Amino acid sequence: MQSNNPIFNRAEGFQRGGAQTYAAPQSDPSTWSLGSPNDPQTPADYGFVTEPTSRMTIDSVVQKTGISVGLVILTALATWILTPDLRADADAIGVIGGAVMLGAGLAFILSLVNSFKRVISPALVLAFAVAEGVALGALSKLFDAQFGEGIVTNAVLGTFAAFAGTLVAYKVLNIQVGDKFRRGVVAAMFGMVGLGLMEMVLRFFNADIGLFGFGALGLLFAVAGLVLGIFMLIMDFDFVERGIANGLPERESWRAAFAMTVSLVWIYTNLLRILAIFSQD
Repeated sequence: MQSNNPIFNRAEGFQRGGAQTYAAPQSDPSTWSLGSPNDPQTPADYGFVTEPTSRMTIDSVVQKTGISVGLVILTALATWILTPDLRADADAIGVIGGAVMLGAGLAFILSLVNSFKRVISPALVLAFAVAEGVALGALSKLFDAQFGEGIVTNAVLGTFAAFAGTLVAYKVLNIQVGDKFRRGVVAAMFGMVGLGLMEMVLRFFNADIGLFGFGALGLLFAVAGLVLGIFMLIMDFDFVERGIANGLPERESWRAAFAMTVSLVWIYTNLLRILAIFSQD
């Protein structure tokens, strides 16, 4: 089945309806040959086709996703610790704000590369995780200084609760992902990214429409982003399920890990903003 998600439609085998098939070894003795001492002695020389040994599995997806998300968390913690204290250093806001912009910009570029790259690169997925960790660590430090009251901890716990709840709902309710759902989610995702970029450009000219603010419009935008993040997770679970059924190679576990990392980051940032809005006096 063809996926409309740019992250997934590059995956080999996702468009196929079943697992790959491989040629069976020749079993007729008349076709066997002893060869000569100088001939290469490989299974292919005797009519055997070597079947790849590694396939995408739940374990491989969990492992790769754990590495990717873990790297985001570790990099975020390192960024939090290594950047200056906002309460003690007058120049800290510039340093931390720069870290947010640098990390977010690099993560955005790497996300585009990973989304449209036909053969997924583990190194680029890990580079994305590092860049995203820098952005999230700096952003979380800004929110903690402004709003406090455990807002970052609550956002982290809420993100993993959303992941677990979505996974349970996906399996228990047997949610089916159709083409209309995929098209709608992808269109909404690109729409929100476009609006976000427009808001950033407007801010350079000291004008904005409040999409990232802490008013009613900002709350509406954050809630819509949170719901969209849940829908993105559902698409991620569907990709993993179909990928395992279609016998995708193990390297595609990195594509699944990248997609779920993007979804979790998306959920976290929107949940962080929602909690910040509600924590205001």
